Amino acid sequence: MPLSFAMMAIDFPHHRNSLKLPFRMLAAGIVAVFAFSAAAHAQETLFDTKAKQALMLEDQTGSILYAKAPDTLIEPAALAKLMTMELVFHQLKTGKIAMDTQYVVSENAWRTGGAPSGGSTMFAKLKSSISVGDLVQGVIVQSANDGCIILAEGIAGSESNFATMMNERAKEIGLTSSTFRNSTGLPDPQQKVSLTDLVTLARYIKHEYPEYYRTYAQESFTWNNIFQRNRNPLLRLDIGADGMGTGYTEQSGYGLVGSAEHNGRRYIVALSGLASDKERAEEAKKVFEWAYNAFEEISIFAEGETVGEASVFGGVKSAVALKAHEKISLLVPTANKDRLKAHVEYRGPLIAPLKADEQVGTLKIWIGDALAQETPVYTAEAVESGDLQKRSLDAVLELTTGWMRRLKL
Repeated sequence: MPLSFAMMAIDFPHHRNSLKLPFRMLAAGIVAVFAFSAAAHAQETLFDTKAKQALMLEDQTGSILYAKAPDTLIEPAALAKLMTMELVFHQLKTGKIAMDTQYVVSENAWRTGGAPSGGSTMFAKLKSSISVGDLVQGVIVQSANDGCIILAEGIAGSESNFATMMNERAKEIGLTSSTFRNSTGLPDPQQKVSLTDLVTLARYIKHEYPEYYRTYAQESFTWNNIFQRNRNPLLRLDIGADGMGTGYTEQSGYGLVGSAEHNGRRYIVALSGLASDKERAEEAKKVFEWAYNAFEEISIFAEGETVGEASVFGGVKSAVALKAHEKISLLVPTANKDRLKAHVEYRGPLIAPLKADEQVGTLKIWIGDALAQETPVYTAEAVESGDLQKRSLDAVLELTTGWMRRLKL
């Protein structure tokens, strides 16, 4: 079946600013996905950061507020521990382990991640037993390498087995370009992540594991009679931050993933390529404060409202209405709110029979030339197969017009 290409101009529904904006429906052969994909460069002339890579997202609407090379692959350093913790949280949630499960400190964990290593550690004693609850605090608050390795060996038998589980789990939750080779983020030439994936991961952890996420806001943790403060500098900057983590490698520089709440909204940022710990904290604070003040929300579609329609091949109807599951709203720059445009992408024409509430495409909303939001869209109703005469007519139309669409593509 050749790909269809259709274009129809409609208006966005009224929102609070009563803007009327063009809407295009395209059948461009792209299967729906929910992903971060393009830089919000409509604001680049008004704001920039010293970070070499950056991504700022508003959680409620999924709006990309700022992006700077977010898909560049970098060394994650300790930010890899976000993936380690996601896997541990998943094991806890599914009942495979419990917070009082005890794991023994192996010599490998002690030498590679403990006191002899000279790195971030919770100073676990060799051959002692530590509960998962204490290990989780050690990893999150103290960025403990020994805690990571103890958890990895306890859950998977070895750190290499745990890394395999990390990569499998990463794919399951929507990380598309990252590769993990260990639980700590210690240097490995094959271990790479993107800021897009890190923001996806941080957002997933916050939504999926709220009871465990709270540990990221814990100010300190004392283990083995040693007091250590949380290494996340955002917690002490009075910007509403309550997570997530930091990292540093010589190649990637100083990096950070942070999450903060302001006026009922959650903002998630990832930064990399900064020159110092001080600069990392300053730039993160600057990005958050800018995001708090430079945007306003516009309501685009109400929950369940029709956002457009898609052509149907061989059905009792030649088109089906499309809707989103949730209200669609967007944070837009106050200086560029008149530059919104949108289109729906789907592989088509759709082939009957179709079920109601079947995901078939994606609504993409742009601010100027920058993709700001993607939302899956679903069929508003079922469409049964048409009779033989209807299917034959559709087939003839497809044969006679399909080549024209291909030329346009």
